[in-house]
Amino acid sequence: MYQPILVRYGEIALKGKNRRYFEDALQQNIKRALAGTGAEVRRRQGRFLVLTPPEEGDQVLDLLSRVFGIVSISPVFSAEASLESIQETAAALVESLPPTLNTFKVESRRPNKNFPLTSPEINRLVGAYLLKRFPHLRVDVHQPSFQVLIEVHHREAFLYHDSLRGPGGLPLGVTGSTLLLLSGGIDSPVAGWLAMKRGLKLEALHFHSFPFTGHRAREKVVDLCRKLARYGLEIPLHQISLTAIQKEIRARCPEALSITLLRRMMLRLAEALAQRRNLQSITTGESLGQVASQTLESLQVISAVTPMLLFRPLLCMDKHEIVALAQAIETYDISIRPYEDCCTLFVPRHPATRPTFSQVERAEANLDLDSLLQEALDTLGTEVITPELTSSYLG
Repeated sequence: MYQPILVRYGEIALKGKNRRYFEDALQQNIKRALAGTGAEVRRRQGRFLVLTPPEEGDQVLDLLSRVFGIVSISPVFSAEASLESIQETAAALVESLPPTLNTFKVESRRPNKNFPLTSPEINRLVGAYLLKRFPHLRVDVHQPSFQVLIEVHHREAFLYHDSLRGPGGLPLGVTGSTLLLLSGGIDSPVAGWLAMKRGLKLEALHFHSFPFTGHRAREKVVDLCRKLARYGLEIPLHQISLTAIQKEIRARCPEALSITLLRRMMLRLAEALAQRRNLQSITTGESLGQVASQTLESLQVISAVTPMLLFRPLLCMDKHEIVALAQAIETYDISIRPYEDCCTLFVPRHPATRPTFSQVERAEANLDLDSLLQEALDTLGTEVITPELTSSYLG
């Protein structure tokens, strides 16, 4: 005996001729998310139906709640597409609820427009049946203590009283791929989550400054990546050492420009890795005006080193909005662990907020860029992060 769960998607339904492509992608992502459970995934008109062993119901609901593209999910009662079956099933639904809930409202919709009754007629007839069957109930269309929600499809109807929200967005992978610059801070994990929500398959790149950043800083980044992997099943995490680059910048360049120069080197390295991994874009956690390297002038000078498409999902969000989302996706408590990342080390006392191209080009003339970039790329290490475990592989 299976417990059916109705899965709804929103934006996908607006995709016109490409709708089938998006639906296929979502179905495959649902199947991957539920691998290892006994659940089966079936299509219905504008919906998916997940048939779940009762003992796995909570686990399946939890997994589905993190699949991008899903708007909401509901455990449902299944009935034949007839008034009598719908009424009897509505009674079974009421019997499953606490008896203290004594006011209700019926709402129905008909994906099957050939059903002989209109939605208002279904509401009225099912409501009347429940009032007769359960004398303690009364109708309250404004503030009911529960609702009987009905969807009538071609061969069956689904009844439920509640819905759980999904993350929404687009199915993972349908819009391309991106390389996330993942620090240990609050912002970049949120940027990565938003990129995934728009259908981008994610890989992450973390820059470290070992031995100035220790093993706990690395563990923090792995834990952040593991949180993101709950939405993407697995995320390749790449790590590159910036220690030699930071030492050279500190020794040979103006102190005020050190963060700008470092960010330019990070983007060059990210572009090289993205090309090596056949990724189409780079995503960062920058928010306009938040720190010295995120003024318009700084962003312009930093971005100029790469022709690759740059996504900055947080650009126009304030810190309160970013923190709220970090808390919602459960990365915030990890991000505030007191372990420094490479960008918090060697911070100048008075960083330049309006660097110019001529200034940074003169400073970079003191550096052997090609040699430094190759030396950094030679430190590359890669591991695949999953929600439950970490497995190493050669990138």
